[in-house]
Amino acid sequence: MYSNKENVNILTALLVAHGVKHAVCCPGSRNSPIVHNFNECPDIECYPVTDERSAGFYALGMSQCLQQPVAVCVTSGTALLNLAPAVAEAYYQHIPLVVISADRPQAWIDQLDGQTLPQPDALGRFVKKAVSLPEPYDTESRWYCNRLVNEALIVRNVPVHINVPISEPLFDFSVEQLPMERKIELRPADISNTTLTHVCRMFMQAKRPMLIEGQPMNPHLDEAVYLVGDTEDYVPDFVLYTGGSIVSKRLKHFLRKAKKTWSVNETGEVNDTFMNLTHVIQGDAKVVADMIRFNLEQQPHPFVEKWQRLLDDVQQMAESYEPAYSQMAAVKYFEAKALHFSHITFHYANSTAIRLANIYARHYVYCNRGVNGIEGSLSTAAGFSCITDETVFCVIGDLSFFYDQNALWNQNLRGNLRILLLNNGKGGIFNLLKGLEKSPARDQFVAGEHHTSAEGICQQNNITYLKAENMEQMQQGIDTLLYIESERPVLLEIFTDSAEDERVFRDYYQKLRERGTN
Repeated sequence: MYSNKENVNILTALLVAHGVKHAVCCPGSRNSPIVHNFNECPDIECYPVTDERSAGFYALGMSQCLQQPVAVCVTSGTALLNLAPAVAEAYYQHIPLVVISADRPQAWIDQLDGQTLPQPDALGRFVKKAVSLPEPYDTESRWYCNRLVNEALIVRNVPVHINVPISEPLFDFSVEQLPMERKIELRPADISNTTLTHVCRMFMQAKRPMLIEGQPMNPHLDEAVYLVGDTEDYVPDFVLYTGGSIVSKRLKHFLRKAKKTWSVNETGEVNDTFMNLTHVIQGDAKVVADMIRFNLEQQPHPFVEKWQRLLDDVQQMAESYEPAYSQMAAVKYFEAKALHFSHITFHYANSTAIRLANIYARHYVYCNRGVNGIEGSLSTAAGFSCITDETVFCVIGDLSFFYDQNALWNQNLRGNLRILLLNNGKGGIFNLLKGLEKSPARDQFVAGEHHTSAEGICQQNNITYLKAENMEQMQQGIDTLLYIESERPVLLEIFTDSAEDERVFRDYYQKLRERGTN
């Protein structure tokens, strides 16, 4: 039996019609008719998450895994505002979240009634479409409600917000079946063969072309640009930019020397990252990148080969460098061991973790680089793990982990979630920012220095806990993390010294410079 709220039933029926099959549901009374419907509907699978901030990232991780829209439903009031970080991240990653917020009737907004605030448009420009449904009372208002839901759900590859005002009484579940609702479909145009051929021709005919793929990562390009320095011979005259954001600030500055950039993305947005954008191609970036690679296999380009030789040299240097016990040593060992495993998905948190992945990872890496926040990295990986049967590894720093520890307070988690926690007692990335060492506020107030362990968090959430404090323990711990069979998540906490982490990281780049100039 379903709710007797007509706008809720229209919404539920159209979610099913548009293929939304998974919903993250947060507790509350005002959204209970919506959550009740989702739970009753055989076509929607529900995942309860109490912390709304974490719930948004759970939904983001699920959508990453499924490559489909995922709904996240919250009650009225400030619950909606807690979704803002995840929605912003999803907006810049082009992840199709469907944010559903229950609301009080419009008449009670700003009247000092409980849990009321202006919810329509509360997520601002971070959603592509925001609608607030009427409570239907005649044929025209039903048509309007149907149209608004359709308008939101035909938007692709970005978050949308559907606000649902619901009048009391809330708990009448007397409707036997969902209504048959009109579904509006959108048929997007694909890149034509003519356009694809033109882009490939422009790339192959350029004297110094470069294909740059954004998120998740660009292995060794940061180190290669470090070695190249101001050498003009390596500066491209034509950049084809596909994908999302780029981790390396050094690489972004380098590519601003290029003459022009053509960008390919599915939304047709103007992302002038390198300050020299001349063309935007709307379409599937992967199709374009694959075609460029195919052309290069048939007809190698000397400039591309020159860069490939440089990247191969950097990779050899990275593989031969043996870091002392540090976060770098941990990630290098982990990545070397993980290469021998299949059916693994890798999530890296922001800051130091993703920078180490850029050096050592040889596979696809998920990372919240849309707006680069540290919040939600663990929740995103956890949400991903709830949907897949693959083993999901999350490599994460201490500040990111402790900020998002509620990701582990969840009944959906299984043994396929593995966490490699790099704990050096602060935000170690701040040790690498030139000039910040002059500030006496750096460690305590900027880098968040602390003396916290994850052991208690693991105990309270039934997470298998391992720890390492030296090279031998680290290697044994990573082996266990990879091989152990468990019905619950497993966490390995690696304790390192932040000053030594900094020294090793700087030494790596110094060794690169020395070998590169020999």
